[in-house]
Amino acid sequence: MRLEPVAQPGLARQIGFPALALLATLGVGMILAAIAGADPFAVLGQIVIGAVGSRLALLETLNRATPLIFTGLAIAVAFRAKLWNIGAEAQLYAGAIVTVALGTGVLGGPVVLPISALAAMLAGALVLLGPVLLKVRLGVDEVVTTLLFNFIMALFVSYLLEGPMKDPMGMGWPKSPALIPEARLPRMAEGLRLHWGFGLALISAVGVWVIQTRTTLGFEMRAVGANLRAARFAGMPVTSVLIKTALLSGGLAALAGWAQVAGVKGHLSADLSPGFGYTGIIVAMLALLHPLGVVVSALFVAGVFVGADAMSRAAGVPTYIADMLLAAALLFMVLALALTRVRVVRG
Repeated sequence: MRLEPVAQPGLARQIGFPALALLATLGVGMILAAIAGADPFAVLGQIVIGAVGSRLALLETLNRATPLIFTGLAIAVAFRAKLWNIGAEAQLYAGAIVTVALGTGVLGGPVVLPISALAAMLAGALVLLGPVLLKVRLGVDEVVTTLLFNFIMALFVSYLLEGPMKDPMGMGWPKSPALIPEARLPRMAEGLRLHWGFGLALISAVGVWVIQTRTTLGFEMRAVGANLRAARFAGMPVTSVLIKTALLSGGLAALAGWAQVAGVKGHLSADLSPGFGYTGIIVAMLALLHPLGVVVSALFVAGVFVGADAMSRAAGVPTYIADMLLAAALLFMVLALALTRVRVVRG
């Protein structure tokens, strides 16, 4: 037997294999629940109820999905051009740092929110620009450099929270001073916990889709991702395309940090992100790198995490089942993506 490439996968292959991947993930979840000594159907039901079973649960899922949409879009944009950005976590924290720096009294009035958002995007873009320049100029592997930036940024945040940005009135866990009210994202409706960062995330997903499908830059990004050498031979400015891709990807990841600080936390802390940058990779891969699919994928992932928290309290099953479910979903989806592009031929 051998593998043969499929030039133009049909709709059945493009939908069928991902659907099978989700069913396989569901099966893994049921097996894990049974191993934990619980009723598999009851556990899955509790996850669904915990994620969308009430108004509070639904709003929590949407809030949790907001940074995942931003980081998922950042990864999808970069991966589409074969730019392996593993540093969305660092870019997220860069955006959060700038948000706190500008939102604790340096600026005031209605301009503070848009200015802090733009400044956060610039900070995230610059964090990714360095590894990309090393890649295009010196051939340094961006997987290594972007991954290392995550650790560098984590240490830098710890330094800031123990020094220049430490809240002098804070007690216990180190954190920054709180944002002024003008720097906080308003709620989408009175009395709701859901903030307008979610709305901006949806707009960003549509914007990225338009860029990728309706602009010259989007065509160049897809061409570079499909075959870098062929794109260069055709006269495309490959270096410029990769730099523009990096600026867009880093800026989107930084908006996740901006939204978390301005919309949820109100301050910077070392635990601002429980791994949103890394989870964004799972979100993007589950969406098959489609920007609109990222929204659906982020809602699914957020629902699993929020539902698992509620399920753990109700059924006594460890919340680690959510991490294992997402890991299985990623593995199965990668396999499904590979099977849409090849077929097994006997002989």
